[in-house]
Amino acid sequence: MLESDTSQGVKLALTIVLAVAACCGTGTLQAQTTAKQIPVPLPPMGWSSWNSFSNTVNSQVIQNQAKALAASGMQKAGYQYVNIDEGWWLGQRRPDGNIMVDPKAWPALTSQERPGDMSNIVRYVHGLGLKVGIYTDAGKEGCSTVGPDLGPSIPNTGSEGHYEQDFLQFAKWGFDYVKVDWCGGNKENLDPAVQYGEIARAIAMAERATGHTLYYSICDWGNQSPWTWAPGLGGVAADIWRTSGDIVAPIVANSKNSGRKASFSGMVSNFDRGVHPEAQHTGFYNDPDMMVIGMPGLTDVQNRVHMALWAMSGAPLIVGADLTTLSEATRATLTNPAVLAIDQDPVGLQAVKVAEPGPGLEVWAKALSTPGERAVLLLNRTSSAAPISVRWSDLDLLRSSSAAISDAGAQKDLGVFRSAYSVTVAAQDAILLVIRGSEQNPVRYNAVESGPRPRGKNAVARVQAHSFRFAHVKSTSRFARVEVTYTNGEKETLLAELRVNGRTATRVAFPPTGSGVAEGRITVQSFLDRDGSENMLTFSTHGDRGPTIQSISVH
Repeated sequence: MLESDTSQGVKLALTIVLAVAACCGTGTLQAQTTAKQIPVPLPPMGWSSWNSFSNTVNSQVIQNQAKALAASGMQKAGYQYVNIDEGWWLGQRRPDGNIMVDPKAWPALTSQERPGDMSNIVRYVHGLGLKVGIYTDAGKEGCSTVGPDLGPSIPNTGSEGHYEQDFLQFAKWGFDYVKVDWCGGNKENLDPAVQYGEIARAIAMAERATGHTLYYSICDWGNQSPWTWAPGLGGVAADIWRTSGDIVAPIVANSKNSGRKASFSGMVSNFDRGVHPEAQHTGFYNDPDMMVIGMPGLTDVQNRVHMALWAMSGAPLIVGADLTTLSEATRATLTNPAVLAIDQDPVGLQAVKVAEPGPGLEVWAKALSTPGERAVLLLNRTSSAAPISVRWSDLDLLRSSSAAISDAGAQKDLGVFRSAYSVTVAAQDAILLVIRGSEQNPVRYNAVESGPRPRGKNAVARVQAHSFRFAHVKSTSRFARVEVTYTNGEKETLLAELRVNGRTATRVAFPPTGSGVAEGRITVQSFLDRDGSENMLTFSTHGDRGPTIQSISVH
C-alpha cells in the first residue's frame, strides 16, 4: 500500500523495479498475458492552415477546407481535425484580458451569432462532424515578429502571462485541439520544459472548468529534446511534440512565396529527426511536422514514400496542402486504408530500424497490435535501384515459420514466404509491407513486493517507498517490446515514470481498466543492454494514486 509522510507534507513514490531480458534467459517462457489490450489515444489526423495559407487565414478559408475534407473522402478515412494556425488574431485583447479577433475575418455565420466570436467557426466545423484546432505561442510574441511571411509583424500574439485565461477561452469557444508554437519563447530564451509544463497545467484547469478536452500539440521544433520531457507533461494524458523544424515554409498560391517547393530531402530529414521510439507509447507521439503530400515539389512516388514514412513513425497525419486542389492520386495516397491502419495501430508504437544491408538501404519494422504482425518498410535512399531483403530474425519472428506478406501501398497480397523476403526497390523509393508470421512467447515476470529497497553501494536510488522486484536476467536484444499488465480502477488515466538502467525517464499512461480486478495491458519499447549486463526497469508514481502493476512480458 502506498503511504504518505503527512508530517512533512511529502508524498512518497511507489517504485516497481523490474530486471528483465528481451528473450530467453533465466526467466521462463510463458504464454502471452490474457489481460486485454487497453486502447490508447491514436495519433491525430487532420489538416492545418499554415503550409498553404500562411498567416492569411480567415473564416472563409476554414469553411472551404472543412467542406473539402468532408467531401473528399478524407473524413470517412479518419481525418477529423481542421486546425487554424498563425494569423487568426492580431494581438489585441479586451479590457478583461480576453483575446479579441477581427470581426471582418471571423464574421457571424448565422443570424443568431455575433461577429468576432471564434465559437462561430467552431460551430460550423462541428456541424460537419469534424473537430477544430486553434494556435498560440508559449511566449509573449508569435512567429510573425520573428520572421513574418506574408502579412506584417504583429506583436503580442502569444499567450505568456495569460495561460490560464487563454486556454480557458479556447475551451469555452469549443476548440478541440491547440498547437502551441515556440517563436516567442525562443526569442525570450525561455525554458521549453518549464513553459510547456505551465501550459499543460492551464489546459488541465480549463478542461476541469468546462468539461471540454483540448488535445495538446507542443511545437518547440525539438529544442532541449522534448521526447525526454514532453510525454504526459503536466498530467495531460495525450499529446504530441515536434521533433524538428518545418519541412517547408508556406507555399501560398498567387502570392510572393508561390514559387517555393517542398523537398524530398527535407521531408526525409524530418523523418530521421523524429525517431525516438522509447518515448512514443500510450498516446504520446513524436511529431515530425505536418505532411507536405500534394504540395509543389514532390512527385506522386515521393508523396507515397512520405506517407509510408509517417505511417511507420506512427506520426500525427496533419495535411498541409490545399484540400480544394488535391489530385486524385494525392487523395488516394492520403486515404489508403492499409497504410492508415499502420499509422493508427491501436498499440501506438513507433518503427525501429532493424537492418541496414548496405549504405542507404534500410529495413524498418513496427510491431502491430496483432501478435506476430509487423509493418515493414524497405527504404532505398540511394540514386540507384537495389535489392533489399528482410529476414524473419530481424523482426523477432520464428525463423522456421511461414509468413504471409501483403504490399500495403499497392493493397495486394504477395503470398507466403519462409525465413526471408527480398525485392528490388527503385531509387529514392520504398515498399511498405505487412508481414504476418509467428513469434516466440514473451518472457513474463510477476511482481513480488519486497519491501524497502536496499541502501548502500548496490542501491539504484534512495528508498522512497515499497518496491516490486523481478528476477535479474541478461538481455539478448538491444530494443525490447515490454507489455505491462496492470489495474487502474479510477475513472481517469494515471501516469507513472519508467526509467531503464537509470537513464532518463519517460512518463507512461495507464488508462482505466474498469472496476474490480480487471487487468489491462499497455506496451512500451525500451533500449536494453545486451552486453551481458542485467537490465533494470523502474516504474514510479508520485502521490497516493497510481496504477497497480502486476507483471511485465518482454519480447
